[in-house]
Amino acid sequence: MSLVVELKEVHKRFGAQHVLKGISLSVHKGEIVAVIGQSGSGKSTALRCMDRLEIVDGGEITVCGHKITGESPDLSSLRRDVGIVFQSYNLFPHLTVLQNITLAPVHVKKLSRHEAREVADRVLAQVGLEDKRDAYPEQLSGGQQQRVAIARSLAMDPQLMLFDEVTSALDPQLTGEVLKVIEGLAVKGMTMVLVTHEMAFAYKLANRVVFMHQGQVWEEGTSQILKNPVTKELQEFVGNGL
Repeated sequence: MSLVVELKEVHKRFGAQHVLKGISLSVHKGEIVAVIGQSGSGKSTALRCMDRLEIVDGGEITVCGHKITGESPDLSSLRRDVGIVFQSYNLFPHLTVLQNITLAPVHVKKLSRHEAREVADRVLAQVGLEDKRDAYPEQLSGGQQQRVAIARSLAMDPQLMLFDEVTSALDPQLTGEVLKVIEGLAVKGMTMVLVTHEMAFAYKLANRVVFMHQGQVWEEGTSQILKNPVTKELQEFVGNGL
């Protein structure tokens, strides 16, 4: 399988705080990788580095064939190939669902408004919100807003989807709505990296689980490591989560 994401000895500091301490990680096409760990372990920072929302202090990162460390990376091409969804939905409140979704396809991919509308209808169907295209974000529940955020990323037809704790602000019912959408993407073969605290979901969905601790990849393997952790730190982290 071809490599979609490759991190080699990546370091990231915020002032005196050494957040990523030489992490190496690879993700292959069609793979679903769940990144878990305590708050402050560096997992969200690692994800943000994959879309160059953070600039690293050392090491190399290649994503979807784009080398994004070093001088003058082609960020516009990178962002066309990578979708990222955060725990805060980041929808434009003054735009309808349809307008939120068609904005980037029209302005970045130069689709006609008719083509962008067709794309929007397709991705809204994918997330089960065809009837909400004319609604404004404030008229939607948190789960619906998060599903629109996912649809907006899918409208760019990315090779890779990054999810950063997308359910952490939602109650259990709304969390279930969003996780169902992500499961649907998995069935279609989307390559995904998910930073998540949903252990049962990670166990069910992920091909590989990466446990980060103190800015390092501490333990990784199939989802079975959640039931049979090797390190004391992962044992303590998982606890009775499954």
